[in-house]
Amino acid sequence: MKKLLTAAIASLALALPGVALANLPVGVKAPSFATQGALAGKEVPLDLRGALRKGPVVLYFYPKAFTQGCTLEAHAFAEATPEFAKYGATVIGLSADDLPTLRKFSTEACRDKFTVGVANPQIIKSYDVALKRAGGPAAMTNRTSYVISQDGRIAYVHSDMDYRQHVSQTLAAVKALRKR
Repeated sequence: MKKLLTAAIASLALALPGVALANLPVGVKAPSFATQGALAGKEVPLDLRGALRKGPVVLYFYPKAFTQGCTLEAHAFAEATPEFAKYGATVIGLSADDLPTLRKFSTEACRDKFTVGVANPQIIKSYDVALKRAGGPAAMTNRTSYVISQDGRIAYVHSDMDYRQHVSQTLAAVKALRKR
């Protein structure tokens, strides 16, 4: 009976909207990557190791530039960028969008505040953020935010298709890193 109840609760949790499984667990080494990105409409190289030299990194994956949730999430991260910077953190957004789209998105939605980059298939796989939905494009990411400590380890994961808690949750995790 207990096994049946546990299975039923697990099935229900997976069926609820907004519930997502944590992708990479806290404590593991974040996969290193280098890709092309955009900041303030200009193409820039993007390298996780280089960003970590400056401090912790908030690496957030979003499904598609210029969709409602992704635009609102980018606005929220842009508004919070000074607060993240106060704690030494760099914000980086990644999606499977192409570079011309990201150049425009970096200015219009990200308001020239942080870099957005191309999440190629290798990055998507290594961070386990492929959006899995019937009939959906294969090369999209789900909405997952990682806080990566300066030592390169995953310190926090928030995976939820609802964009609204990503900024507050990752900012709280960055603040907690300072208290360690």
